[in-house]
Amino acid sequence: MNENPSRMPRTAPDYSGVTVAKLAPLPPLQDYREAMKLADAEAASRLKSFMLLSWYDRDRDFESPQHASECHLTSAVPGYVDYGLNHGAKLMVDIEQGRFVFFYLPLE
Repeated sequence: MNENPSRMPRTAPDYSGVTVAKLAPLPPLQDYREAMKLADAEAASRLKSFMLLSWYDRDRDFESPQHASECHLTSAVPGYVDYGLNHGAKLMVDIEQGRFVFFYLPLE
């Protein structure tokens, strides 16, 4: 029996076409606000203009869009990742190994 590959569950996000910037500031950041400033600065250095699509704060276990992961409870892909990738993100900023993650859409 041949299964349609488009209907197969994904096991990992497809980051093709997305630049992944991994940042490890020292000392570690104090909170989400510091992380957002750093991520926005990284986006500004790589993209002319941009829009933040989605993000995750592991310290508070909070994501945007809010409740995006509720539809992904059995998926290996968190909702904020799926949202960012499926809404045109071209830059992912990963700070402190997933402590804070931001997805950006270029507006050029």
